[in-house]
Amino acid sequence: MTKRSESVEEYLEAIYKLSREGVAGGATVSQIAATLDVSPPSASQMLGRLRAAGLVEEGNGRGAVLTAQGEREAASLVRRHRLSERFLTEYLDVPWEDVHAEACRFEHAISPEVEARLAAQLGYPRTCPHGHAIPDEDGVCVDEPLRPLAELEPGGRGTIGRIADEDPELLRYLASLGLLPDTPVAVESVAPFGGPLLVRVGDAQYALGREVACKVLVRARGHHGALHGVAGGREGRPRRTRARGRH
Repeated sequence: MTKRSESVEEYLEAIYKLSREGVAGGATVSQIAATLDVSPPSASQMLGRLRAAGLVEEGNGRGAVLTAQGEREAASLVRRHRLSERFLTEYLDVPWEDVHAEACRFEHAISPEVEARLAAQLGYPRTCPHGHAIPDEDGVCVDEPLRPLAELEPGGRGTIGRIADEDPELLRYLASLGLLPDTPVAVESVAPFGGPLLVRVGDAQYALGREVACKVLVRARGHHGALHGVAGGREGRPRRTRARGRH
């Protein structure tokens, strides 16, 4: 695989993540610029370079999508990043709100050999510390069907599966409340007119704003334990994707 510059790899990773968030018609210049905190002209210029390198192409809309080669490279980057996050939290005790930034440095330096040893040492984890799926060595990435905590009704229960936003301040706040992946949570009440949710975590109760509750994704269960919104049909199946071009 051709060695890319760190800036090229950051763009590939950003487009990959935006595509998995359900961006229709491809990632736009403004979305990419906002994700990477760069100016739209800079993002537009880099997209031109990525197209010339055969890593992105125009989507159905006005945005950019990864080619088969771009998707393979992006999935590999995301794998190295999320394995690095696991290593930093489990072996170096780096706080979970800090591992994303540190892993951004690690991911560009890890060789395929070290990546394989890292995955084995960690026991081949399926998710990063924040609950995001880790692509396997073939680029296959399985997204668990989850729903925002904010969508649960009073009496609804669930288990936290993923935190959608890796903002350090948000992660620090959620950790202070014990709102971590694999933690059971229950909605006691929901205030009207867009007000906060009263949620129970263990023996504690907290008022959680809607904006924050939308970023906590859960495996939801209703009053009697039945899956809410994911039982039965297609929406209840994990979303499984493979980096194109791998067999």
